[in-house]
Amino acid sequence: MHVLPNILFVVLLGGAAFWFSKNVGRIRRNILLGRDIDRSDKASKRRANMFRVAFGQSRMQARPIAGILHFIIYVSFLIINIEVLEIVIDGIFGTHRFFASFLGRAYDTLISFFEILAVATIITAIIFWWRRNIGKLDRFHKPEMKGWPFKDANIILYIEVGLMIALLNMNAVEENFSSNEHSFLVSHLIAPIWSGLSVQSLHIVERLFWWIHITGILAFLNYLPFSKHFHIILAFPNTYYANLEAKGKFTNNATVTKEVKLMMDPSADPFAAPAPETETAPEKFGAKDANDLSWINLLNAYTCTECGRCTSECPANLTGKKLSPRKIMMDTRDRIDEIGKNIEHNGQFIEDNKSLLGDYISKEELWACTSCNACVQACPVDIDPLNIIMQLRNFATMEESSAPAELNAMMTNVENNGAPWPFSQMDRANWINE
Repeated sequence: MHVLPNILFVVLLGGAAFWFSKNVGRIRRNILLGRDIDRSDKASKRRANMFRVAFGQSRMQARPIAGILHFIIYVSFLIINIEVLEIVIDGIFGTHRFFASFLGRAYDTLISFFEILAVATIITAIIFWWRRNIGKLDRFHKPEMKGWPFKDANIILYIEVGLMIALLNMNAVEENFSSNEHSFLVSHLIAPIWSGLSVQSLHIVERLFWWIHITGILAFLNYLPFSKHFHIILAFPNTYYANLEAKGKFTNNATVTKEVKLMMDPSADPFAAPAPETETAPEKFGAKDANDLSWINLLNAYTCTECGRCTSECPANLTGKKLSPRKIMMDTRDRIDEIGKNIEHNGQFIEDNKSLLGDYISKEELWACTSCNACVQACPVDIDPLNIIMQLRNFATMEESSAPAELNAMMTNVENNGAPWPFSQMDRANWINE
């Protein structure tokens, strides 16, 4: 019977791993529904960017308070996983504090350090909760954050606090065992809380906290794919595959570039017969739906932390316009999720008479953008909302001919006069004589 807990743990661990891999596979499939784009160049620069931005949290420090608090939780998450590894080994093989057998007294120091990080995590989570719920930081209370997005952030904070409390109490209860050989810095201070229990009760409570802690971790792992906190994992590939070009450099459509070059070539014959058609279909102008975007755009959408730094820096949003770069990313993720569910249910995508442009993101939002790149610069994980906005704009302009009247007038002038101004080329230098 003493092996039954180990069997139950292996079943729990295997089930959690299977369910997590299934949901990760679902997200991967959704991301790959996007257009292919090559980001295999500049491998060394990409690795450097990933280590600097994702591992080093360099862009978080633009806002020091939030940056320091986030760094505490981030470091705690990475380091405490060492103890999680020990718990997994103990759960599978039936050992108890596996690492203590070869670390000796250094083990107490290591676990004490973990406990300090656990306390720091609890304090940090409380501060984050206060900023969201009591302090009512403005960027957490925008329209797109109502409902589930706001609850999601709080749920994660509750889980973090619960896991750390379970860990500390597990160690504290064990300090009351007569056979205990270890003493840890924080749990030693709270051990007297449990000192009045019988030996049998102590063992039951210690095991209870052990199971709560590891089950909570596995539940948290499987909650991530349904939460904005999946950025814990996706931040690394997202920063690796980030756009390394200058922020103000836009990607040109090859078909349009060819036509412009032809128009500007003085030796070109405007009456020449068009070149014979190739087998390659002409490049689509922009994007209408989420699967028209590149897989990088969709990876960006799933990586979005919903922190709102982009929206809080957006000059259009600050002046009261409808645009919110954060909402652009959230809408893109919601739409590609909807497309993925459609494929799962029908075996293939069945037209649902919906699209990202129009049903999720309005043209009012698109044309409010000043393309200043403030949102791109502000993002702590190298997400590029502007690229999505420009692709949707391109479709609206070149496929639907629904650009604002001012823009249509400018483009007509460029076509007819070779410049955005309503003057013919013959009259362009008349100002000299005025």
